Amino acid sequence: MLVKPAAEIDATQADSNAGRASLLRRLVLNEDLNFLLTNRVPRIALTRLMGWFSRIRNPLICRLSIAVWRLFTDLDLRDARQQRFASLHECFTRELVPGARTIDPDRGVLISPCDAIVGACGEVSDGQVFQAKGFPYSIAELFGPTQDTTAFRDGTYVTLRLTSSMYHRFHAPHDCNIEHVTYLSGDTWNVNPIALARVERLFCRNERAVLRARLAESGHPIAIVPVAAILVASIRLHFLNVLLHLRYRGANEIPCDASFAKGDEIGWFQHGSTLIVFAPRGFALGDGIDIGSRITMGQALLRLPA
Repeated sequence: MLVKPAAEIDATQADSNAGRASLLRRLVLNEDLNFLLTNRVPRIALTRLMGWFSRIRNPLICRLSIAVWRLFTDLDLRDARQQRFASLHECFTRELVPGARTIDPDRGVLISPCDAIVGACGEVSDGQVFQAKGFPYSIAELFGPTQDTTAFRDGTYVTLRLTSSMYHRFHAPHDCNIEHVTYLSGDTWNVNPIALARVERLFCRNERAVLRARLAESGHPIAIVPVAAILVASIRLHFLNVLLHLRYRGANEIPCDASFAKGDEIGWFQHGSTLIVFAPRGFALGDGIDIGSRITMGQALLRLPA
């Protein structure tokens, strides 16, 4: 009877695991199946369940969950400040080691507030933008009925999509002062490209917050709109003493006065989702900013008017 060497057995097992992972990824990438599994489900109930599950403080459950997570994503924790986590929540909202991201020092640019894949971007046309080709939506509906969107009606916008495996904290794109937050409760549709190409006005349907800010030096207004999605249980803003989530019943209009330096951390998502950045007319897309390009927090996103 022949006995295989241990190294050969390990290699065979590794190949088998890699094959199963590849098959799982192919199944999830099937558009119809992906849309069915991530949208035709009780989205809000699953989001609340994920919020509860992610906070279970048990290292074994956490390690097993991260292992499953890695089967479907390119999760990379090498730049995380801590390498051991007591809960999934700690992993989702992880901090980075100092110096992991470089902040563009050019005073003439707004930096990307997060790691992301660039979605739709370009000029706002008479108050309308696109979530995907052929799927326009109104920034007035996105911002909510209480907000004046005149400043951005013919401006520039960039949609930044965070995948589940990315760094989930977001930062100030420039020295600025956040003056007002509008919280709009809503649904939790998936915000991946498959859903964006099928669900009209998706960002206007989902839970979101509208952060109105003004640049410290030039006085230009900007807006940052974090949009939640399925399994995103909360939006945390450091300058507010409340957690914005589906069970939040506080004020929807929150005046504030919070100053940030370029690159300062503003808050986080509990899971991957989307940030939409709006600037007034005269701002231009930074070099290399185009649909589908990957960008890291601190990279030039928009260029201020000359």
